[in-house]
Amino acid sequence: MNIKTLYIAIISAAVVLAAGCGRNGARGNVNTGYVLKDTIGTPVLTFSATEHDFGRIQEGETVGCAFNFKNTGDADLVLTSVQTSCGCTVSKFSRKPIPPGGSGSIEVSFDSSDRSGRQTKTITVFSNAGARIMMLRITAEVAENR
Repeated sequence: MNIKTLYIAIISAAVVLAAGCGRNGARGNVNTGYVLKDTIGTPVLTFSATEHDFGRIQEGETVGCAFNFKNTGDADLVLTSVQTSCGCTVSKFSRKPIPPGGSGSIEVSFDSSDRSGRQTKTITVFSNAGARIMMLRITAEVAENR
């Protein structure tokens, strides 16, 4: 075996090993540390509402709501990430697997400090559901303090 063939073999082995990093079997989820009990089928993330209007609020007020959902699919559902469009909006959610028929919620709070007028913020939900990305929206009319 010449040196060039040896280098190609080493690089190929490294690529194969690196490609397997971060993968796990169908029984677990690296992002959550929880073991999925039902992995055959497809989870379906179904929200009772995807928008919430806080109405008129005063500048500086912090308001919150919960977006309730249910797993209407036939496999465990895992929320992998929830991202907000602005630092003034914060979300809280569980990464624990939700079995078929189970439910959960995403709590969202909006801080209206230094904001005025009509505000619309989006919350992007990433999961292992068939529709991997879902969008939620909150709105408020922020009245300036005078």
